[in-house]
Amino acid sequence: MALFDLPLDELRTYRSASAEPEDFDSFWAKTLQEARDHELAARFEPVDTPLKTVTVHDVTFAGFGGHPIKGWLTVPAWANSPLPTVVEFIGYGGGRGLPHTHLLWASAGFAHFVMDTRGQASAWGGGETPDPVGSAPAFPGFMTRGIEDPETYYYRRLFTDAVRAVEAARSHPLVDAARVAALGGSQGGGITIAVGALVPDLAAVAPDVPFLCDFPRATVLTDRTPYREIGNYLKTHRGRTEQVRRTLSYFDGVHFAARGRAPALFSAALEDQTCPPSTVFAAFNAWANEDKEIEVYDFNDHEGGGPYQQAAQLRWLPARV
Repeated sequence: MALFDLPLDELRTYRSASAEPEDFDSFWAKTLQEARDHELAARFEPVDTPLKTVTVHDVTFAGFGGHPIKGWLTVPAWANSPLPTVVEFIGYGGGRGLPHTHLLWASAGFAHFVMDTRGQASAWGGGETPDPVGSAPAFPGFMTRGIEDPETYYYRRLFTDAVRAVEAARSHPLVDAARVAALGGSQGGGITIAVGALVPDLAAVAPDVPFLCDFPRATVLTDRTPYREIGNYLKTHRGRTEQVRRTLSYFDGVHFAARGRAPALFSAALEDQTCPPSTVFAAFNAWANEDKEIEVYDFNDHEGGGPYQQAAQLRWLPARV
């Protein structure tokens, strides 16, 4: 697929038409307070692995509703004092996988906390975190689970888990709580943007080809999943378009970006039909902190920069944490 979205000069000035709910801030304040009514109860259990250069901990903490959420904490084997830390969120359908697949950031001298994704992790990666909350009838996937109302929507639970993951990471003695960054690709990038708004004192964020941004445009511009799940739901549930748009407005990365306080490194791929570049630029252009950069990969689809973007993050992040 050649370029299909706006030209690059228009992308750099594009603004989303997504309407922000008047109670956006109070909705999320209430949601997080309800989660914090449950003890965080973060547990870090050492894992015996054949890895020689890192130490791994199997993590469990209380997320949305007090539900147990899993993760890995990986630190350099030589670490004996608090380290700058990367908290990572996973792409759509994936989970935390196995410890040896998460060596990059510990190899660069960071502590690395990767959060498992509730209810997912069976498309790739593998994970161990169920989602104990049911929903009304939904299209297969996660995009329409509980979409009838913001209170019941799946991503309310997942974004809350992510905020609690940062809190869990900060509770470990080898994590420097003042030097914590969040990052992730695709769905993980969308979660990163939300966390960048909901956790006001992060040192940096790095959303890579982020998903969950500019829903009004994304849902009519691309016919790829996961966005297409929403269209397929509405194809059957006729007459619910405005109801669905209202729900999604509470989870749109554009509105979180307007509250983003940390320095940010985004990426976009100009042939990306999964997370179209205009939707990524919508969040980037809305990001509130002026210390922001975006890497653009002109002939790439949703793989974006891949290892080149990781290299960019490795160059960019140390100066901010």
